[in-house]
Amino acid sequence: MGLTIVLYLRQSQQAPYRDGCYEDVLLMSDYEVSLVNDNMQEFYVRFHGPSETPFAGGVWKIHVELPDQYPFKSPSIGFMNKIFHPNIDELSGSVCLDVINQTWSPMFDMINIFESFLPQLLRYPNPNDPLNGEAAALLMRHPKEYDAKVKEYVQRFATKEAADAATDTNEDDDQDEEMSDIGSISDGE
Repeated sequence: MGLTIVLYLRQSQQAPYRDGCYEDVLLMSDYEVSLVNDNMQEFYVRFHGPSETPFAGGVWKIHVELPDQYPFKSPSIGFMNKIFHPNIDELSGSVCLDVINQTWSPMFDMINIFESFLPQLLRYPNPNDPLNGEAAALLMRHPKEYDAKVKEYVQRFATKEAADAATDTNEDDDQDEEMSDIGSISDGE
């Protein structure tokens, strides 16, 4: 299922649905999306690292949950397979996205996250606001070694096979702790 389908169906839930109308939208999507338990508010997106970065060639499985208030409240996202980045927790996959936290608007959608926000985060990590202290320190002190370690992680943990095999090991109870709640700062939490 393509990402655009998920967005189209989610945004048109209030309106009457016409059989087959989403099939054309599927053809426009560049993302592979799989629903969790046929739930339109929880799904995985296959995300590719941006070109001309040490993340190029990497494939990650991203877990996305849309709150009932979406798009007025931001989605929660988390990397399911390992990534070495100052603003992504290596163990849980939580993402520190201050830009989204502070600027989320109902005008944004999943396409913004996967075509703009996440690629920009990977291109321009912020070592001053780390979730992974080791990655932040390495980036600040030894940028070439940081790039080499990122590439090593891409080769070991960000293959298509690794993304396909990535699962949520703490299924229900700890799921919220494993993903970032992008809207948490803007909600005053």
